[in-house]
Amino acid sequence: SNRRASEGYKKHSAGLAAAEQELGWVGALSDTASGTITGKEKVMLETFVQMTTFDRVTARANIRLMAMTGGRYELARREQAMSLRSQSGLDLDVVDHYNATRRDVRTLSGGESFQASLALALGLSDEIQSAAGGVRLDEGFGSLDENSLSEAIAVLDSLSEGSRLVGIISHVDSLKTRISRKILVTKLPSGGSQARIVTDDL
Repeated sequence: SNRRASEGYKKHSAGLAAAEQELGWVGALSDTASGTITGKEKVMLETFVQMTTFDRVTARANIRLMAMTGGRYELARREQAMSLRSQSGLDLDVVDHYNATRRDVRTLSGGESFQASLALALGLSDEIQSAAGGVRLDEGFGSLDENSLSEAIAVLDSLSEGSRLVGIISHVDSLKTRISRKILVTKLPSGGSQARIVTDDL
């Protein structure tokens, strides 16, 4: 009886050792894919794949941002996490060429943040344009000063010189004098609305 128990123990012990070895490498693979390896930067597999596309979008966005800021700002993906406790891989820094510094993009002012957001939206549009699709821009022109607004409009004007059509949805009055072709929507007392097309040519 003892011999049978000993043989059974040896048989199952070998199987347990193989299972533990398999668990070890499967667990390591899982930790790598989920970005949870202790002492390493926490970059998930999905984020790792996105980083290549994000770098291309950022490179295209920088062409717009440099034009909008007079060559001052440039975006750069942060290659090293600020800490090993949080997920990383798609964080952005801003390079200030006026004083040769690099800092978190969240330190930009409201108007500068909008310029960076607009540049990224246009960079994404440029990247998607190689296949098919477009980009939808959100409201934000009201946070720009006069000079920044002029630079943003100049970039948008340059986009429409080719075969691309750029539309802006905005409530900012200063845009009305800068855009030659507009669709003005006016509320009616009855509760509905009326749309009319206005062009500087007419």
